[in-house]
Amino acid sequence: MRKNLFIIIALCGTAFSASAQQKTYLELLANQPKWVDSVFNKLNRRERIAQMFFVRAHTNLGKKYTDSVGQVIKKEQLGGVIFFQGGPGRQVLATNAYQKLSRVPLIVANDGEWGLGMRLDSTIAYPYQMALGAIQNKELLYKMGLEVAKDYKRMGMQMNLAPDADINNNPKNPVINYRSFGENKYNVASKVAAYMKGMQDGGLLTTLKHFPGHGDTDVDSHYDLPQLTFSATRLDTLEMYPFKELIKQGASGVMIAHMNIPSLDNTPNLPSTLSKPIVTGILKQKLGFKGLIISDAMDMKGVVKYFKDGEADLMGIIAGNDIIELSENSDRAIKLVRKAVRQDRVSMAEIDQSVRKILTAKYWAGLAKRDTIVTQGVVAGVNRKASNALVQELANASVTLLKGKDYIKRLIPIRRTAIISIGVPSVTTFQKEISKGYYNSVYYVLDKDATASQISNIAREIGAFDQVIVGIHDSRARPANNIPLNAGVKNFIKELSTKNAVFALFANPYNLAGLSGLENSKGLVVSYQKEDYMQISAAAVINNRLVPTGKLPVSIAPFYKFGDGQ
Repeated sequence: MRKNLFIIIALCGTAFSASAQQKTYLELLANQPKWVDSVFNKLNRRERIAQMFFVRAHTNLGKKYTDSVGQVIKKEQLGGVIFFQGGPGRQVLATNAYQKLSRVPLIVANDGEWGLGMRLDSTIAYPYQMALGAIQNKELLYKMGLEVAKDYKRMGMQMNLAPDADINNNPKNPVINYRSFGENKYNVASKVAAYMKGMQDGGLLTTLKHFPGHGDTDVDSHYDLPQLTFSATRLDTLEMYPFKELIKQGASGVMIAHMNIPSLDNTPNLPSTLSKPIVTGILKQKLGFKGLIISDAMDMKGVVKYFKDGEADLMGIIAGNDIIELSENSDRAIKLVRKAVRQDRVSMAEIDQSVRKILTAKYWAGLAKRDTIVTQGVVAGVNRKASNALVQELANASVTLLKGKDYIKRLIPIRRTAIISIGVPSVTTFQKEISKGYYNSVYYVLDKDATASQISNIAREIGAFDQVIVGIHDSRARPANNIPLNAGVKNFIKELSTKNAVFALFANPYNLAGLSGLENSKGLVVSYQKEDYMQISAAAVINNRLVPTGKLPVSIAPFYKFGDGQ
């Protein structure tokens, strides 16, 4: 009887624990756990301020650099660490070391907009958000969020500085662009919500960025301060729309952009990160956001150009940010904040509120229980078969057929077929995959800087073929604008467009504007980026093995508009 009673009590305890874990971060904030009080009450004023600062870390810069970050953590007892480039094995070792040096567990973060692969070698990179914006099945994005959360937890990380909620309504945007789900505010809000909820349901703190919206800028805030000259009404109804919707849906964090926005705060050269009317007045008070507010990196020129020597860090806290990431000198900044408290420039009560939010986030993410990350098998642990299968599924769902649905159906597998890859030095996955469906085919490759004689040789030879299938490949690491193809190669593409050729673009869709003639082609598939999984998807469409369902997430004047796709 006693044994049965014990089992019942144990099961009830387990159920209670599970239900407690199911509380969202925001729910936990409203009723903070005792652990938060117990930790908070042991911190002196300096230690509380230090919780608001997150330091930069890399694991690809050698042991000396890694150790130097550890010395900063040990000396200053900061609130968190943000990892950048490196590898999973090295990062896990560094994380274990840094957590041992910290009296209060660190929040460990990085910005993985497309998963761990954004920063770490030997890990999975999911498609960029531009490609994901083409997907019509939001459930796939939710699944991606869950998989990313698993990866982060395996790495001992609690926070992803993602997703990007910016509306990319400026095709020339040099810093957001392919990192956005697109130009339509409803599509962006819907897709961000699915990805965000997947991560949060998987136990990961998320960070919507870059409030109030970085999509219509032509300046990169890493190098200078962009200015948004739009009216407050335009910003409220367009740029802020995804943030407002996602705050209603329980976003755990928001990152503030470095942008000067006169209609919201007319202080000259003041970045939004340092603006109390924007951070506290709009985000906290008007929009009612209760979660973590995180500054964009405080070592970016967009913020330190006009506010030097630690003043930006202090002003970020006065403005209402809870977390200051990547201060140029956190020790100096903490001293400035302490001095500002004494001078009544900022109240300790406001700082304490931020510290409690940070500690509650640590509790929600499981840091109340000290744990050492298992280093053995970490690479395999973040390269799961299910994740790789999902990457291909996402690619399949994103591929967009802009024209040629009926023409592609009429392609004949036994006819002589020329399969050309342009912009690359060697045979591609796309060509190999296409040839599985077209048995009588020949490969041709044309590099991005091909000479006139190389182009004319191929042009002459393909005249003997019945069918021509062309892949246009961006060779760069990231799918930006201005695909690097010389004038001769671009002119060859234009000539091919007048013939019976089907094209697949493995590049940012904005590049369609600079590839004259494609609008006249017999068939045009957009696959958004160069990776093999995208090439496999495009080939499956042209081989009539995949029905494309992707819709264009941006407009490309003058021929294509948002939502196009056959």
